[in-house]
Amino acid sequence: MLIKKRISVLYFIRLIKWDLIAIAAYAALAGTFDHYWIFNQINIPLAVSAFVGTTLSLLLGFRTSQSYERWWEARVVWGAIVNDSRTLIRQLQQFLPKGPQTTLILSEFIQRQVIWCYALSESLRRVPFSAKVEDYFREHQLESANRPNLLLNKHSENLGALSEQFQIDANKQVQIDATIVRLCDSMGKCERIKNTVFPRSYSLLIHFLIYVLMTMLPFGLEDKTKTVEILLTFMVPVLFIAIERTAIIMQDPFENVPTDTPMTTLAKTIEGNLLEMIGEQPSSQAATGGDYYVM
Repeated sequence: MLIKKRISVLYFIRLIKWDLIAIAAYAALAGTFDHYWIFNQINIPLAVSAFVGTTLSLLLGFRTSQSYERWWEARVVWGAIVNDSRTLIRQLQQFLPKGPQTTLILSEFIQRQVIWCYALSESLRRVPFSAKVEDYFREHQLESANRPNLLLNKHSENLGALSEQFQIDANKQVQIDATIVRLCDSMGKCERIKNTVFPRSYSLLIHFLIYVLMTMLPFGLEDKTKTVEILLTFMVPVLFIAIERTAIIMQDPFENVPTDTPMTTLAKTIEGNLLEMIGEQPSSQAATGGDYYVM
């Protein structure tokens, strides 16, 4: 997730560098030759360029809106994961009898829930699982193609065993199970966002229209100064390219880039909160990231 201090402009420029080079080359050539030879006889009404620009603006407005909706939904889902993780441990604290055995049970649930958060974030980003996750699965001799789902199953299995052991009231058991269900729902929502690809044809259409506008623009401008014409031919398409690229990087919030949902940071927050609930000191390890973002 981008943070307010030291936001890197170079990062964004690198994303659109090839478009910048292509647009700059065309603007220089078209802006120069538009005043010479047969090119100065070509005159495309500015209304045509305005029509293409208006159509492009509407398409980009829809694209940006949908991309932001996906990005915000991902952040809302992880906010729910933070709350439900705290709620799960709080319910267990209140519904289980006090004693040393309960402390061990809570520690086990907390460890599993923390590993679930890390495993979910790493599976969504499709990166190798961290040493913390690998060590937990090796220690408990667990393996699954969907590790987060397996951990939720272990939550439910332990809850069933605890219900029989401590004769937990059925209503209390339902409340804890409902929290686990909400965690499963949040996992499913994340997987839906991750696996739903924004239509490629829509991106191709927008990109095509940007270059169509760029092609027509110098032949519709009436400015007699080559420098001004070149600058306008460069700036207008670049603004549209920048908006399009912003929408593209927002539409996939689990891609291990600076604009991601900060799942690693949130997992560390969850870990610290849950450990504090049982009186343990959380790790002071800083969140991974860069100078202007956190992961």
